[in-house]
Amino acid sequence: MPCRHEFGIIDCLEEYDEDKYEPEKYNCVSVDDDFLGEIYHARFKNKIKKLETFAHNTNRPFKDLAYYGITLIPPKFLKYFLDIIVEENVKHKSKELEMLIEKISTAIKENKWMIHYGI
Repeated sequence: MPCRHEFGIIDCLEEYDEDKYEPEKYNCVSVDDDFLGEIYHARFKNKIKKLETFAHNTNRPFKDLAYYGITLIPPKFLKYFLDIIVEENVKHKSKELEMLIEKISTAIKENKWMIHYGI
């Protein structure tokens, strides 16, 4: 069974509970770890390490995605994240990455936070 990452949009940050795994609540899209693994290698490694996020809750500023945990991505850094995913999708032309691009774009339009559940 492949390892998967889940990405969704948080409608109300106050209702988020870091102790619960709820990808269905955030209408998450699933992305195979192989695609995100690519981002952590070579040309994207330095870019993803500059993505300003929070690990598990808003009291823990972080840079990067919490690969094995939960990441909260604030609206003001979603464009940066989108650019990384779009560039990666040029290489792979993946339906999964296309869905993630749509999800990030929606969050940007709605000025909402995103959630990432790592593997």
